[in-house]
Amino acid sequence: MNRSVLSGSVIFDGHRLLAGATMEIVDGKVSEIFHSGQWDGGLSLPEGGIVVPGFVDLQVNGGGGVLFNDRPEVAGIRAICDSHARLGSLGILPTLITDRPEVVSAAVVAGVEAARQGVDGFLGLHLEGPHLDVRRKGAHDPALIRTMTEEDCEALCVAAQQLPFLMVTLAPESVTIEQINILTSHNVCVSLGHSDCRFPEAGAAIAAGARCVTHLFNAMSPLSHRDPGLVGAALDSAGVHVGLIADGIHVAPEVLRVALAAKRAPDEVFLVSDAMSVAGTEMAGFELNGRHILRSNGRLTLDDGTLAGADVDMATSIRVLVNEVGVPLDRALAMATRIPAACLGKAEELGVLRPGLAADFVVLGPDLVLREVWRGGVRLV
Repeated sequence: MNRSVLSGSVIFDGHRLLAGATMEIVDGKVSEIFHSGQWDGGLSLPEGGIVVPGFVDLQVNGGGGVLFNDRPEVAGIRAICDSHARLGSLGILPTLITDRPEVVSAAVVAGVEAARQGVDGFLGLHLEGPHLDVRRKGAHDPALIRTMTEEDCEALCVAAQQLPFLMVTLAPESVTIEQINILTSHNVCVSLGHSDCRFPEAGAAIAAGARCVTHLFNAMSPLSHRDPGLVGAALDSAGVHVGLIADGIHVAPEVLRVALAAKRAPDEVFLVSDAMSVAGTEMAGFELNGRHILRSNGRLTLDDGTLAGADVDMATSIRVLVNEVGVPLDRALAMATRIPAACLGKAEELGVLRPGLAADFVVLGPDLVLREVWRGGVRLV
């Protein structure tokens, strides 16, 4: 038996902040958590910091110098998973940005094989496009955006049966309601995004089974007092999870505050990094579909200034929420752990710490800066 004990001033178990807490780890799994009670949520954490379940990130385009679009293979998935593990995200969805059909097919094949090999941290795939609205393309190559065909729909249904999880970001304008019905009936998680749809069209897509919205506010029809748009549909709908990029750039802190207050079901808002290949590196830029992306002052942009992914990790996002937006610490932590796990349908086994589960966790300092990363009871960082 391999036994260790971790004493932390505070442990967040995915639901509550526990004071005076100690976690016993036996053979790589949590054995017991002892604590003196629920932490009172004071303004500053004790010097010992806080133990938190490993972060869960459902939108990761790359990391460690690797962009998934450039390396849609098992080695690429492994490199991205490894780089984000060192940033605290112990479970991720490698995300393919709009690309050619053969690249999409290669990514799916690689995902199926990565699952077979049990690549650490690999939870499934997120295909962001190509079935988007060119009017809300963001940094996606407009030449590669297209409507969904019957063949596309069938291929996604097959992929969903072979992968641990498949999320597909699409615009209601580029698919039919019947296609959304078919996809969701085959366990595809349909996420709405990169869309200029109006509120009724968004509502129809949600009624057909869409249950997520990709990077709320960015690349979508905005909230207006007479036309709520996709943003309004996302906030007003229970049963619809929404991802947020909390780097203080993609969405202003004041708007983040409004969104978190407005969402009908608060436990359906989660953080995403939308990280690119530069994550975890000192790279000054990279290439995306033959276009140069500049990295400068926390921004990733095309030559015309269009944002192209984000230059942020989950620990930094938590600090933005707590320090700039005023989100209670337990809610901010849940947005990076238990809530995205719930979107995957894994709320009981991922993004939480409890006896019987793998000892996958991070240690944040009192300043909420990442100090340590542990997987299976073994310290990685």
